[in-house]
This record gives sequence, structure tokens and C-alpha cells, in this order.
Amino acid sequence: MKHFLLLLFLISGLSLSAQETTNFSEIYPKFPECETAAYESQQQCFDQTLVNLVVSAFQVPEKVASEDYHGTLTVIFEVTEEGAFELIYQDAAYEELKEEMKRVFGQLPVIEPATYNGRPIHMQFKMPIQIPLSRNSVVDPVEKEDEIRLKEPDSSEEEVVKNPVSDIRDTGLDEYDQIRSGEFTSPRYKSSINIPLSHEFYGRFDAAFNQIGLNTHSASKPFLFNEVNKYYDFQDELGKLQRSTATLAGRKLWNEHLIRFQTDDYWFTIDAGFDLEIGKDFEDEEFDFTYNNTRAAIIQGGLGKNLNFYTVVYENQGRFAGYYNRYAESISPAGGDPAIVPGRGIAKEFMNDGYDYPVAEGYLSFSPGDFINIQFGHGKNFIGDGYRSLLLSENASPYPFFKLNTTFWKLKYTNTWMSLRDVRGDVVNSGSYRTKYIANHYLSWNATKRLNIGFFESVMWENDNGRGFDINYLNPVIFYRAIEFSTGADGGNAIIGLTGKYKFTDQLYAYGQWVIDEFSSVDVFGGEGSWKNKLGFQLGLKYSNAFDVPNLFLQAEYNQVRPYTFSHNSIVLNYGHNNQSMAHQWGANFREYIAIARYRKDRWYGDAKLIIGKRGFDFVDEGSNTNYGQNIYRTEEERALETGVKIGQGNTTNSIFGSLEAGYIVNPTTNLKLFGRLIYRDFNTLQNTVSHFDNSTVWLNFGVRTDIFNWYFDY
Repeated sequence: MKHFLLLLFLISGLSLSAQETTNFSEIYPKFPECETAAYESQQQCFDQTLVNLVVSAFQVPEKVASEDYHGTLTVIFEVTEEGAFELIYQDAAYEELKEEMKRVFGQLPVIEPATYNGRPIHMQFKMPIQIPLSRNSVVDPVEKEDEIRLKEPDSSEEEVVKNPVSDIRDTGLDEYDQIRSGEFTSPRYKSSINIPLSHEFYGRFDAAFNQIGLNTHSASKPFLFNEVNKYYDFQDELGKLQRSTATLAGRKLWNEHLIRFQTDDYWFTIDAGFDLEIGKDFEDEEFDFTYNNTRAAIIQGGLGKNLNFYTVVYENQGRFAGYYNRYAESISPAGGDPAIVPGRGIAKEFMNDGYDYPVAEGYLSFSPGDFINIQFGHGKNFIGDGYRSLLLSENASPYPFFKLNTTFWKLKYTNTWMSLRDVRGDVVNSGSYRTKYIANHYLSWNATKRLNIGFFESVMWENDNGRGFDINYLNPVIFYRAIEFSTGADGGNAIIGLTGKYKFTDQLYAYGQWVIDEFSSVDVFGGEGSWKNKLGFQLGLKYSNAFDVPNLFLQAEYNQVRPYTFSHNSIVLNYGHNNQSMAHQWGANFREYIAIARYRKDRWYGDAKLIIGKRGFDFVDEGSNTNYGQNIYRTEEERALETGVKIGQGNTTNSIFGSLEAGYIVNPTTNLKLFGRLIYRDFNTLQNTVSHFDNSTVWLNFGVRTDIFNWYFDY
């Protein structure tokens, strides 16, 4: 009884005065005791009944009473659309006060929710409680449903503060408190966020996305989550990989995003990314070990239903196997920086024996309707169904781009405009890298339930004569070749291509590409092997759930590109960026055979890769300017031959590359993996030069990696 009387004074003054309701379409939440109350008294009846319930249940924490605390406990709560009381926020000097109020609210009954125009709605309230308890006035029980009185305290008591419980909508000053997280439903999987380019991850849904009869388009990458989620339920597959853990730290490590927040209108997640590797190149006697030290911050989210954003910032230091370091240094930029880490970016020297190479990527993705997605950002794109692409690959460093995807009927039309850099000393002007632009069209057409055909065209132009970004190439439905001629004979470099895919079964399909850099029917079909015969093609086969083994993925692929393809008689208008090819990473003048196997069981995975290739390099050590057609950054005017041109000409080199990787997916939500990788590489040249010479490499690596981009070590 003593505690009950004390509690009466605690909640005293809770004259639960809510916002005056002038809109007669809105009805307050209703306790059973208020069923017969007149409309004008429903707000007061709700306030009084709630106060009486809180008063009867609240127990003053002993610590608060013993320390003679004077202050205020502020409570923000909601009556949901289901009529449940939900505590949103508390502001108090003592955790004990908060815990007691949580307990009290947990005992409140489910009531009839507020309504608007007859539809249930949620309604939020703010309630301050004065401490000590005697500072509050108390609501008396009433005999009539529409009569509420305040019991005045004795004159001997200290000054009373009347603390109304008010509808939180009464003041804009409370909008900060109204921001709260709802249940997190993994909205990324239904959003227009790009699926990060990861061969292992894409292999998981390849079969589901390429079944016979589906009107999907698999060549233009990266895919959006919402276009794949129709056929492969990411949320369901993620649920199958969840680990049982009772702690917050355990959930963040094994199952969830580090930070996640979601309301009805927007959401975002924040994650830490890693690529921490330690290894050994057993043929390199100069260094005891190799390493990579990458830390990343990954932020993604959505604003409304149509706008999404993604950004990732990497801080990296590394030292790799000897052959990889040599290649990185061979494509170093002007200005004194020692290297360009392939696929990542320009590197500075780190501790005299490594590279420091920061990287940043990000984009905005906007889908104004069901048929269109627009992206503007800094990153990479890929066109093709294979491991390699001869049209547009992710081989080069990230670049600024603007992309328009239009999907309707049996078509998907991708337009991509990019700003690239030539970083060679020959073209640098006043310390600034040379700018060039590229525009691509790719039209994917599902001709039948089994057959897909694609048409590709691309043009590159430089910023000469103050030309800048030529608006002629903004038109998304023109033939670039005609525009190229209209801007001058050397105004641009156009490339065209074809792609194809045929589905034999739901598990097996063939794919291919054909690229044409310069087409002269007389030279192509003349049979003399003209240097103008600048062609390349790809043939491949993918087999998912091979031999009826679940999650076993097999792939075979053949690529070849003739000499001088992707180069140009201008020093700038080659198909490259940051000294790397925008198509196949070997440039031109090569053929290769690729075999890949991948397998996954629960969180365990493994993959094997074998690449056998033949290339023709230049004899650069002879002091000759002769160009045999492998280096796309060399001018065609220095070509070695007019006719009789064949793949592998020049310093013929045969190579074998093999890799084995096995690992465990630590967190499937972020694709964090523990792994071990073994690489074997054998390089055998016709004549040793400073740049290319006979060597073999055995490179062993172990690490933990957030797998959201592909490393290519098969140079």
C-alpha cells in the first residue's frame, strides 16, 4: 500500500492531454473502459485510463529514491495499428527508471487502435514524468465518462508540475524523436542496387537466371538485385545459411550487416570490408612473403522505392608475387608513381617494397519506372556471359560512368558513357593526364525461348580542340560509325560486336562473342592475313548443377584476338584506360583456353581454374620500334607486317596458369570469406627480354576477404 500511494504521486500531473482533435475523421485509441464515452471525451478517457494503469503497475527503483534525485523521465511511445503499446524512446538519468518503464509498458493490454477515415493508424505520444514523485499531480478516477478532474495536493507539499501526455504530432520539435528503426527486411534484395561483380557469387544464381523460357538478359552486368530476385530468392537462400547465435556480436559476425536501419521510407546499411592476405612466392628470393592489407567502408541504402545509393572506400597496401609486381610496374603512370595495381588503381610506394593504392567506387541508381534504370557513378561494367569479355570487361581500374538500362518486350538496351584516362608520359600535358571518352550501345534480344542475340557498338574520342564530351554521342539510338566519320577521319575509334547464347537445357548453355575493330571485306576475306583483319571471337559453355550434383558449376571457354585489335593509329584512341585494356586483359595477338570448376556446400566453397595461352610480344630489347600487335597502346603505323599477320607473331610466348581456392563463407550477408589459394604460373618465351622472360611461379596465399570485386592474377 505504501508503494502504491507513492506511485500515485509519481504519475501525478499526468494530465494526459493529447492534441485537440478537430478532424472528426480521426478517432483516438480506445480502451474497453472508454467504449461508451462520447466522442468529445474519448481523448480524456484514453489519457485517464492509461495513467491509472501505469500508476498501478509502476514500482519506484530503490536507487532513485535513496539518492533523492530531482529530474524528469521523458517517454515516447506509440499505439500501433494493431492496438499494441510500443515504447520508442526514453530519456532518463537512471537506467533503472528506463527498465521499470519497459516492464510497465510490457504489461499494457492491446486496445482498439486509432483510426482515420475508418482505417487503423498508429499514433505516437510523449509523456514526461517528474521526479521526485510528489512533484506530479494525479488524475482521479471519474464517475462519469466525460468528466476528468485534477486532484490538487495539500498546501504542505512542494510545488506541483502538471506533465501532460501529448500527441507527439503537436510540435515539429519532436521530429528527431520520431525517427526510429522498424523491422529490417533486407530491402537490398528488392532494390536497384548492383550485385557486386564476384564470379563465385554470380555462379550461385546462374542456373536460376538462365532457365529455358525466361525473358532474362544475362550479358549486361552488373545485374540489379531486383531483376535477379524474381528468379533466385536471395532472402530465402540467405536464411538457409544462417548460424544460430544468441549474442549481438555473434549475429554481426556470422549473419548480419554491421549497422542496419530501416523505416517505411528509407533504409541503409554500413559494413566494414576486408582483404587481409599473407602469402609466399616460392620463386621470389628477394622477399620473404607477400601480403595485401585492405580495409573498406561499405555504405548502401535506398531513399523511397526508386532511388538507391552505394559507395565503398578502400584503403590498401600490398606486395604481390614477383610476376604480378613486374606487370604492375610495367604499366606505371607518368609522374613518378611506381605502379598501377591491375584492376584497382595508381599506386604509391609503401615501405620501400610495397604499394599503397587507395580506391573508391560508388553510384546512384534511379528507377523511375518498371522499364528504366539510370545510374551515375564511379566503378566498372561488363558485357558478356563469359569469364572474359572482348567487348567491355572489368579488367581496368574504376572510371566515371553514366548508364541507362531500358528493358521491355524481349529487349534490354544498355547505353553507357564513360570518362577514361591515358596516363602515359607521351600524352601528359602540364602534369595532367589525358582525358578521353567512350560511349557504348548494347542491345540484347531474346529471339526465342532458347536463343539470345546481342548487338554491340562503341566509339572512343579524345578531348582534342576543346571538344570535350561530344554531344553527338548522347543520342542513344544512332550508329556510332556514321558519327565517327562526321566528326573527322580520326575523330574517333569505333568498334562493333555480336554476342550470342543458346540454352540446351536449364543447366547447360553455350555463349559467344565476335568483335570487329576494323572491317574491310577485301582484307578479311582476301586470305592474305592482312593487318586490317582486326577481329576476335569467344566461344564458351556453362554447365550448372553438373552431372546432377547440386551447386557444381563447370565452364569451358576459348578466346582469341588478332594482332592490332583495339589499337589505333592515333596515340590516344586505343581501347584502354589507365594503361589497361577495356576488353581482354591480354590486349591483342593471343589465344587462350580456360577451364573452370566451382562447388559450394552450405558455407564451404572451392574453385579450380586452368588457363593455357599463346601470346606474341614485341622484341623491345632490340631497340626496334617494330609493333607485332599485342600492345594496344602502340600505334599501328609501326606495324611489323602488312600481310601474313597471325596470332602469336613476334616474341611468341606460351603460358600456363592454374589456381586452386577453397574457403568458408563467414558472413553470407556481406560475402566475407576465409580462404586459401594456390597459384601456379609458367611463362615460356621465344626470346627473353627485360619485360618478358622464362619464369615459373608458385604462390600460396591465406586470408580473409569481403568478396565484392574480382582479382585477376592470370596475366
